[in-house]
Amino acid sequence: MGNPRPSPEPGGRLPLRERKKQRTREALVDTALELFTERGFQGVTLDELCDAVDTSKRTFFRHFSSKEDVAMTPLLDLWRAFLDDLETREPHGGPLLELLQEALLAALARMPVDQWPPRVLISRQLAERTPAMEAHGLRFCRDTTRTALDILHRRLGLATANDPRPRLAIDMLVAAFHCALDTWAALPDTPARSTLATHLRAACSALPESLTLPTATAPPPRS
Repeated sequence: MGNPRPSPEPGGRLPLRERKKQRTREALVDTALELFTERGFQGVTLDELCDAVDTSKRTFFRHFSSKEDVAMTPLLDLWRAFLDDLETREPHGGPLLELLQEALLAALARMPVDQWPPRVLISRQLAERTPAMEAHGLRFCRDTTRTALDILHRRLGLATANDPRPRLAIDMLVAAFHCALDTWAALPDTPARSTLATHLRAACSALPESLTLPTATAPPPRS
């Protein structure tokens, strides 16, 4: 998914050209989030965004497919990294949900420790008041699920047409992540990336009991 990663130079650094491309991409993300917050998503044209970063629309479309795409990049990058990890993660014989959780936690650990959390918070706030971003996120989630199922089928022989369990495992992971993300985003200031990982582990741990949570009638309140 996406372009193949360039080979790093000796010492682990990317080639100069790739570092410049990465800086342009990050500048587009940060500027888009700033302008959309100040003027509203619909109040900023693509031309204005490119002018603010001193780049061309052609360069923009090398990195992103739309305004919605650049505005939602922080979380989209996380799930792209999740798919990358799933492509190479070796199964350990444990439950599929556990393997999926490990892949998502590994993807989270790859996100920039300082820049990623504030970008996520701003992107979420924009999405809450921008229907086009919400729709883009839903499409991306659907496509990510399909890609993950394809990987599970191709690499592990799972996700056959007659077996709903792999799809349900992915859906539960997504639900646990959103639960953790909501809790994390409600914390004061800008919580750390590691705090989100802690909440994700807690949400995943709660999944089994959520499936057997009893529905007994609660006792009436005391007068």
